[in-house]
Amino acid sequence: MSEFNIKYMEKALELAREAFQDDEVPVGAVIVRNGEIVATGRNRREKEKNALLHAETDAINNACKVLGGWRLWNCDIYVTLEPCPMCAGAIINAHIPNVYFGAYDFKNGSCGTITNLFEMPYNFKPNCKGGIMQEECADLLKSFFKRLR
Repeated sequence: MSEFNIKYMEKALELAREAFQDDEVPVGAVIVRNGEIVATGRNRREKEKNALLHAETDAINNACKVLGGWRLWNCDIYVTLEPCPMCAGAIINAHIPNVYFGAYDFKNGSCGTITNLFEMPYNFKPNCKGGIMQEECADLLKSFFKRLR
């Protein structure tokens, strides 16, 4: 597993704050290759009326366009919330080798909290490290849902 860099999680958190301001669940994602951010994403489900527009899938889609292919085998992804089953599947299918996330998702987490899709018998198994800037990421989510109630 490559060494994570806190500045990428800080950028993902910045994107999550943008989502918050746009009345979206505040999750941001950053895809990095060779120490450079190649793509970003954030939740856009409500605004775009599209169930597929989670931060991770948005970032993966953008990275594929920038890099000209669907295999992101030389990239890392940083995301503020543990990926759900759909996003974990997208990470596996994009062959992203390293996943770094902030807050644990105790309802949908698919990287070890509820289930671990990365341990399934697929040909490709990403490495995963959670709890990076966990408090900041979790506090933003709590603030968002408190505001909704």
